Amino acid sequence: MKSILISQLSLYLSVRMIVGIVELTSATPYSDDDPVKLENPMDVAYLKKKLRKGSPRLVLTPAIEKQLKKDLKSDEVVKNVYEAIKLNAEEIQQQPLLEREMEGRRLLGVSREMLYRMNILGMTYRIDRDDKVLNRVNDEVTAVCNFSDWNPSHYLDVAEMSLAVALAVDWVGEDLPASTVKLAKNALIEKGIMPSYNEKGNVGWIDNNNNWNQVCHGGMIAASVVIAEQDPELAAKTIHRALEGMPHALEEYGPDGVYPEGSTYWRYGTSFSVLTASMLESAFGTDFGLADYPAFKESAEFRALSMAPSGWYYNFADCGDKRSENGDMTLAWFAIKTGNEVFYEKERFLRDPAEMGELSRWTGAGLVWLSQFEEDSGKSLPLAWKGNGSNPVVFFRTEEGNPNKYYFGGKGGRGSVNHGNMDAGSFIFELNGVRWVIDPGNQKYHNLEKTGFNLWGRCQECERWTLLTKNNYGHSTVTVNNALHHVDGFAAITDFQDGEQPEVTIDMSEVFGNHIASATRRFVKEDNQSLLIEDQIVPNDSTQHITWQLMTTADVDIVEGGATLRQDGKELTLENLSHPDLTVSIISLDPAPLELDRQIDGLKRLEIRIPAYLMSEDGETIRVRLSAE
Repeated sequence: MKSILISQLSLYLSVRMIVGIVELTSATPYSDDDPVKLENPMDVAYLKKKLRKGSPRLVLTPAIEKQLKKDLKSDEVVKNVYEAIKLNAEEIQQQPLLEREMEGRRLLGVSREMLYRMNILGMTYRIDRDDKVLNRVNDEVTAVCNFSDWNPSHYLDVAEMSLAVALAVDWVGEDLPASTVKLAKNALIEKGIMPSYNEKGNVGWIDNNNNWNQVCHGGMIAASVVIAEQDPELAAKTIHRALEGMPHALEEYGPDGVYPEGSTYWRYGTSFSVLTASMLESAFGTDFGLADYPAFKESAEFRALSMAPSGWYYNFADCGDKRSENGDMTLAWFAIKTGNEVFYEKERFLRDPAEMGELSRWTGAGLVWLSQFEEDSGKSLPLAWKGNGSNPVVFFRTEEGNPNKYYFGGKGGRGSVNHGNMDAGSFIFELNGVRWVIDPGNQKYHNLEKTGFNLWGRCQECERWTLLTKNNYGHSTVTVNNALHHVDGFAAITDFQDGEQPEVTIDMSEVFGNHIASATRRFVKEDNQSLLIEDQIVPNDSTQHITWQLMTTADVDIVEGGATLRQDGKELTLENLSHPDLTVSIISLDPAPLELDRQIDGLKRLEIRIPAYLMSEDGETIRVRLSAE
């Protein structure tokens, strides 16, 4: 064990010596083809003709507001969530006003707090017309509009702040002092929109394919609608640019709805696209094709399937670990658009308002979506599902209410995808309510960046890959010759079969570069209590040894032919079907190898190591079964 750790630490340290130069925000699209375009008739004439006259016109309209107020009297979900919104509004009014306080290179925390406050306070004022709330909105808007800037070097900060101020002006502006509205509109132009036309600024998001594109264009559209009468040329130009640029991110949902950056980034990027669609519909009477963009609606299935019975996400890429116990507002929008009540988490929306805590920062807009839902029935999530794309994934599960609570998530992809890791071929596995096989998850960006760590480089030798959460040594996959995965090597799903025993095959050959001739990984749900993992590897002259890996926080006992995992009073059996004479090794990763690594209690890597001299030239098959009685 000691020699293995020393060799891997040596690799970590040698890799850390080279600083990466490629930023996550500069990834090339998965497809070389031009994306499907949105409708884009936007120019000054169109803007003046089609833009709704008067406010509210961002998500809300007078007709939508009228219906919302009716639903507050008759719809138990809308009424309950609004009670939680009012509790949040009371809490906000006890907090100090926001200040321009940076965290490292970001003002993002402040911008997000402002967006949260304006969603909550703005919606509360629309419903109750409380002067105390009005005064607080006025103070909040005045404070942030007097900031020196909204940190255009990190444009997410500008985008979220612009959306916050735009919603405040649109929802509350008719009752705000004229001086505040003037200050806010000038700030939206000078601190919000204009820096996005600075060629030296951080504007790579305009035609990029990640969440920055969705968030930043959404913020610029909101700002443009609010300042349209003051500067129609700038507003029309900015909205036109957004309609041209957004498809570069929207195409990443294709072909099946997988969001390549993981489930919590789906929530982030998709929520802003949903907000944008809602704002365009309310302001212009059309979303220009955004909601019907290929695979966009299908992504709701990906999001819903990413939430495991344990309450954890399938947390690949830079995804967070656990979901909120509150209902998912963004999924509720998809329930409206698809008619699928699976996406409308009614019981979660009916939680005790006092227990909901701080709501999401788009809850005010989300209340509108809740009021627009009409119940449907007869639809459910598939028990086996695969999605292709730049980071393909697959899920196997049991039906709701099944006592086994079987849940498997596996993936292909490449390390160089946005927010990606060297995790091709990795998987997580839950059974009987226990997550036996884990993904090490995400780390707080600022804690790494403040040390000078280059988190965002994605070259083969970049510093990102020294972290256990990012490299293949921290994932339940295969490693060849103790080497890092090839960062640009793509692992594609080559076969998927549904039915009583669903299975999937992933071609891993590119991931290992010239260390092997070819490799595939196959997962089979044999029944509701077992998972079969089968790796077929053809070595070449460079192959020295293969390491089969499983990441777990369970207690582990090594037994003949495998291992026994114990956690929460339950057991899981690991059977080494193909090589029962090879002993499973336990590599403790608590503490993790590097001080900067995420520290996870009880983390360990189980290994089956196969030296080249035991392999057949025609290929070696590794078969492992995970099962419980």
